Amino acid sequence: MQSSRRSFIKGLGAASIAVPAFSWGRVGDANGDVRVAICGVNGKGNAHLGDFAKVKGCRIVAICDPDSAVLKKRQAEQEQKGLKLETYTDYRKMLENKDIDAVVIATPNHLHTLIAITAAQAGKHVYVEKPVSHNVWEGRKLVEASEKYDVTIQHGMQRRSDTGWHEIIEWIKDEPLGKMTCSRGLCFKPRQSIGLIGDPIAAPASVDYNLWSGPREMKPVKRTKFHYDWHWQFDYGNGDIGNQGPHQLDAARWALGDPGQCPTSVLSIGGRFGYEDDANTANTQIAFFDFKPVPLIFEVRGLPRKDMNWRGGASVFKGIGIGNIIEFEGGYIAEGRAFDADGKTVKKFALDGGGGHQQRFIDQVKEGKLAATHTALQGHLSAALAHMANTSYRMGSEATSAEITEKMSGDKLAAETFERFKEHLTVNGLDVEKIKPTLGPSLTFDPVKEVYTGSLADEANKVATDHYRDEFKITV
Repeated sequence: MQSSRRSFIKGLGAASIAVPAFSWGRVGDANGDVRVAICGVNGKGNAHLGDFAKVKGCRIVAICDPDSAVLKKRQAEQEQKGLKLETYTDYRKMLENKDIDAVVIATPNHLHTLIAITAAQAGKHVYVEKPVSHNVWEGRKLVEASEKYDVTIQHGMQRRSDTGWHEIIEWIKDEPLGKMTCSRGLCFKPRQSIGLIGDPIAAPASVDYNLWSGPREMKPVKRTKFHYDWHWQFDYGNGDIGNQGPHQLDAARWALGDPGQCPTSVLSIGGRFGYEDDANTANTQIAFFDFKPVPLIFEVRGLPRKDMNWRGGASVFKGIGIGNIIEFEGGYIAEGRAFDADGKTVKKFALDGGGGHQQRFIDQVKEGKLAATHTALQGHLSAALAHMANTSYRMGSEATSAEITEKMSGDKLAAETFERFKEHLTVNGLDVEKIKPTLGPSLTFDPVKEVYTGSLADEANKVATDHYRDEFKITV
């Protein structure tokens, strides 16, 4: 399933695998268009309405959202463009429609895997946004579904369709900058407080809260911005390491040769600094993944560049704020540029952002082939890194800066990363000697069984497991 050392397949540099043909000959309408429904149309799903409308061989026929107000708004907008769509509040009703060939899923994270697997069981092809899962167990179930049902399941990590990134991955195989020493992902993206609302509130009247909650309990709402700030609450989201992060985690894994398994250990450090609010995910976080022979490190910075000035932009490291840095003995790659040990540019890569990712999905549905880079497995393994990091973080306890520095002292890369973590807090006016970050434990992981092992296994596996209401159980 890996490409040969110098071969590109149609410019994408990845082998394709055959997908069992459930109904390849019957996909699409009389014109051969793949008929698509978009599930979740308030944020990214609304963007997909515009993006998939431009894709050749695709026709949007339906939209689904548990918020009737959002649904009516999108329906009206599309009617103004001359497009009449079927509308659904319940994804299960939508999946009964035999005139839908494929489903694009852009719901909150806790619904991604549930709807994707249900769609696959209904014979629909699936494009599921990142992260493809809300926990590691879900991700594996999605992979199982992709192997069992005769449909395409593609993740939404666009870099896998970026020809510039394919060029980078091929170029580094000959080690032009020497041996790789670290694969690093960055998410330096300022995120302001979601506020403190005091007593919980009810969901908006237009929302079918049972459907929106899905497998989670129907808890009173503890956020004022209902349709976005769920990202920062673990019941529904995964923080920025599981929001923006999967894009860069995926590229970091890819640079390591697309390991077919999760790493054997993880440790995360972080906290929610600079304000108090109703969120419980970290806004500043680092995670260390023990891939062999080269480690992967991820960094999240949710505060601004300095002085808590939200108009002052984001932090950067080696010129990058959101992106990837691949480090070698003789230089490094920072996004689209390679530098030697003296900081001189030695090569440039034309990154295109993977804008053809949606077209790739429709083409793969029609062809009955799925690029190895685009499979549910890759989506699962990259999302799993975010989940592993969050498990360590959620199991952690407060520690002084000196204690963490001592913990990191045996690893040069880890020590340097934590020093920059402290510097980021300091330049935002926070006293790192008084603030106690959460130091997560180093958790061992069985990459075959995909469960935590060792002395902390029971607690780790419990923290990493979500509860599923009977109406919304995930089965494959």
